[in-house]
Amino acid sequence: MSAPSVAATAPHRSSTFKVLAAASIGNALEWYDILVYGYFAVTISKLFFPTSDPATALLLTFGTFGVSYLVRPLGALVLGAYADHAGRRAAMLVSIVIMTIGTGLMAIMPTYNTIGIAAPIAVLLARLLQGFAVAGEFGSATAFLVGHSKERKGFFASFQWFGQGLAAVLASFFGVLLFSWLTADQLESRGERSPADAAYGPSDCTQDPAH
Repeated sequence: MSAPSVAATAPHRSSTFKVLAAASIGNALEWYDILVYGYFAVTISKLFFPTSDPATALLLTFGTFGVSYLVRPLGALVLGAYADHAGRRAAMLVSIVIMTIGTGLMAIMPTYNTIGIAAPIAVLLARLLQGFAVAGEFGSATAFLVGHSKERKGFFASFQWFGQGLAAVLASFFGVLLFSWLTADQLESRGERSPADAAYGPSDCTQDPAH
């Protein structure tokens, strides 16, 4: 390979790596935000739902978890149509912003004892935003990755599933770590918000997958 060819290939490889890294990290963080809620369902049920009946509170918590799945078809359709109109990168950025808002809401939300019925309503709103965002991000990011590669489209698309697997590992890791290190009182005072805080911070690094 000639020197000019090598020089031209190096920036392309760097750009390709950045696209793969940004899209994979963004996808992983969005699915992490979705999954980590389930690992802390018992603690969330005590903090954000009426606790007169623990079983009912837990059922409401898991019901709210399920709502995020019901809104996904809508998110996929709306953000998919937006991607056709404004571009795949724009749709990805919108989905990341929506997910950041939902995750931030979970991170700063007062408990049921502080704001009453507004707490479970806010949890529901946060989950709706997260479910809407993650569905829209998946299609746009997959199309973006496939469109960025001329020869290895299947390999590039596989990074979406890699991101989801990474999200499950990270969510499990935080669950084991916090439940091992913190007492029940510590978890209920702030510990259950730590996974959301951890996801909220890095979200800025995935704001533009093309840079």
